[in-house]
Amino acid sequence: MAAHQTVLKQEAVEALVKNQSGRFVDCTYGRGGHSTAILERLSQDGRLMVIDQDPQAIDDARRRLGDDERVVIVHGSFADVAHFIDEYDMNPVDGVLLDLGVSSPQLDIVGRGFSFSHDGPLDMRMNTSRGETAAEWLARAEEREISRVISRYGEERFARRIARAIVHRREESAIDTTFKLVDVIGEAVPRREPSKHPATRTFQAIRIFINGELDALETCLAGVVEVLATGGRLVVISFHSLEDRIVKRFMRNLARGELLPDKLPVRDADIKRTFRLVGKPVRPSDDEVSVNRRARSSIMRVAEKL
Repeated sequence: MAAHQTVLKQEAVEALVKNQSGRFVDCTYGRGGHSTAILERLSQDGRLMVIDQDPQAIDDARRRLGDDERVVIVHGSFADVAHFIDEYDMNPVDGVLLDLGVSSPQLDIVGRGFSFSHDGPLDMRMNTSRGETAAEWLARAEEREISRVISRYGEERFARRIARAIVHRREESAIDTTFKLVDVIGEAVPRREPSKHPATRTFQAIRIFINGELDALETCLAGVVEVLATGGRLVVISFHSLEDRIVKRFMRNLARGELLPDKLPVRDADIKRTFRLVGKPVRPSDDEVSVNRRARSSIMRVAEKL
């Protein structure tokens, strides 16, 4: 199993922590790369909340950070970040970090079912203590729904063919392992993209759907607006276009300010704005990508509350 390598670690922490005694939230603990780097910058007066819906990630956080009095560890969805911040009396906070996507341990542990490179149970749940598995959903969903999910969340042009093949195959036997799903996809996709496994988009789509990832992201972003202090930073690292589109639109709209009727005589200085954009989007260096191929699609955006 490959060790987890934190993407854009120094860049994210540098953008996030501007107050060593401030209050911060790492909404996606993963395996603690960003959290430990944040703690290295905080004084004894600083506080850090770490959130993750993955029970294994929470076990790791408790083992590594459980004795640090500055740290609050929360098992739950980052969609509830505003509630957690209120519950633990941390409102307002000076920074919120979101590192979206799947961690290396989640991909590499065969029992999780996230990876098409390892054969194992087709689970795909971030929180394994609740919800429907990918195998259970594929066993009951209608062909039209499967096609819609693969097309919308995977942007897969052969979504209909794949959905039809899944429904046909499940009539013969259950699609309950990753390699069974890979086999169906491989037979359904007529053309291969260079340097991209034919199952990539479908696995991404089903994972996003099973975990409600995009809805959770939008709910989280809306909550952050309410709990960030003036001057507080929101730092988001995305790994595919659907996530980044949501983040980009959210930050842009708040930085643009309230929508007013055309030709209304209002000075730019009088427009109410909630955020300002900080710098340009940041991508990993060639050196980082050379040692961590999973970083290649990442992009970081930063906004500051006004």
